[in-house]
Amino acid sequence: MKLLLTGGAGFIGSAVVRLAVARRHAVVNLDALTYAACIDNVAPVADSPLYAFEHADIRDRAALDRVFAEHTPDAVLHLAAESHVDRSIDGPGDFVETNITGTYNLLEAARAYWGGQGRPESFRFHHVSTDEVFGSLPADPQVKFTEETPYDPRSPYSASKAASDHLVRAWHETYGLPVLLTNCSNNYGPYHFPEKLVPVVILNALAGRELPIYGKGENIRDWLYVEDHADALLTVLEKGAVGRSYNIGGENERTNLDLVRTLCAILDELRPKANGTYADQIAFVADRPGHDARYAIDPSRIRQELGWRPSVTVEEGLRRTVQWYLDNEAWWRPLQDRQGVGQRLGTGRPAAQAAGAE
Repeated sequence: MKLLLTGGAGFIGSAVVRLAVARRHAVVNLDALTYAACIDNVAPVADSPLYAFEHADIRDRAALDRVFAEHTPDAVLHLAAESHVDRSIDGPGDFVETNITGTYNLLEAARAYWGGQGRPESFRFHHVSTDEVFGSLPADPQVKFTEETPYDPRSPYSASKAASDHLVRAWHETYGLPVLLTNCSNNYGPYHFPEKLVPVVILNALAGRELPIYGKGENIRDWLYVEDHADALLTVLEKGAVGRSYNIGGENERTNLDLVRTLCAILDELRPKANGTYADQIAFVADRPGHDARYAIDPSRIRQELGWRPSVTVEEGLRRTVQWYLDNEAWWRPLQDRQGVGQRLGTGRPAAQAAGAE
């Protein structure tokens, strides 16, 4: 299978690129290489004859038409997106342009290509989204997001992803485009851009800086190891029913505070401090505006229909992640110089302190 994968130099996209090539799929990686992208993420497969790179933006329709015509993919895996909630609070326009308008352009380019190929039944357009489109859950552990949960986005980021989800469904219902949708929980793992919670905690801890936690750290997230997510996305692409959506969860709910404490304990073991513990660096900071209390996914559909479930517990995944950052300073060190990294974003005020983020 030849895949056109958008956003393949990003965190989740690059994990899918690496896994897809390892499974002998041909991959065309289309990426605009914006601030959170890193082409080194795909270095392990860059020399493979199965891999090709296209430096292009999903907002550029002419570029998309050219890529479809030149590479004739069998499927689209659409991951390109602006994804940082705090940045969406400070600058929502980029999220509207990329996540909504960009998805529209990609849908239209895919529809034109699919029609020009004679509307093959085997073609797929797989749109990758987030559980944040569903809003916030109560603390009751029995209540989780399902594929039927009504949309209730609370941030500019989640609103833009909700809009793109609706566009994809509309292109299926109106034009018959064979689509698949997935909504995932919080990802973490190797190659995670250093503005999100897990890498921020690891790198701040190593640098002796505060480990900032929003509010009281009581917000709950379901944590999904990125390589498990990549496996799930390929499973849905290969086995999912056209027009169907699948929620992908890690089955690992933790409060932000518990997650940070777990990271500190792993660091204490793998890179002990001369004095004290990394947990001594925890600092509670002003909460994010509109911070959702809890996300949790019911993964029954993907487990029952496609036989997929996560393979890594959060403790195992965090240990792998910490070790990867300890071993790969040459990867993360240059990224810390990019705009906004290491600053508190999403407050509406000038950046004045290190960021904690999701």
